[in-house]
Amino acid sequence: MISNKRTFLLRAGLSLALFFCMLSCSSSTSFKTMELSIITASGSAVPISVEIAETEKERQQGLMFRKKLEDGKGMIFLFEKDQIMSFWMKNTRIPLSVAFISSGGRITEIRNMEPQSLLAVTSERSCRYALEVPQGWFTRAGIGIGDRVAVENLMQ
Repeated sequence: MISNKRTFLLRAGLSLALFFCMLSCSSSTSFKTMELSIITASGSAVPISVEIAETEKERQQGLMFRKKLEDGKGMIFLFEKDQIMSFWMKNTRIPLSVAFISSGGRITEIRNMEPQSLLAVTSERSCRYALEVPQGWFTRAGIGIGDRVAVENLMQ
């Protein structure tokens, strides 16, 4: 009886450890980070610290499974060419705003996205970059359509 109970507990513990290992391995992509500036219409520079999603795996992971994202932080998605972009919020727990950005760095659209939504948020025009931040941060920071992201720093 004791050995059956011990065997059961050992198997349960190993199964639980394997489950958490698989979960952490599947959702933990390490992103490079950098500081960017967004130049507003008034000429002021707004700093933002971003994680960079440049590979297909990193872009698919995005901000999934995060519990919070502070103002002044975000994730920039880099693409090789201009294209219509489409984002959804599968497994993303925090409300976000996304700015679609041209290859020259101009913000062409800002859209809000709701946590866990599977509805696609699609850009109206071809863009090269997308910047996700906490929902409403662009407004709180005084950033709008037509403002410029210093994308030249992304090419390094």
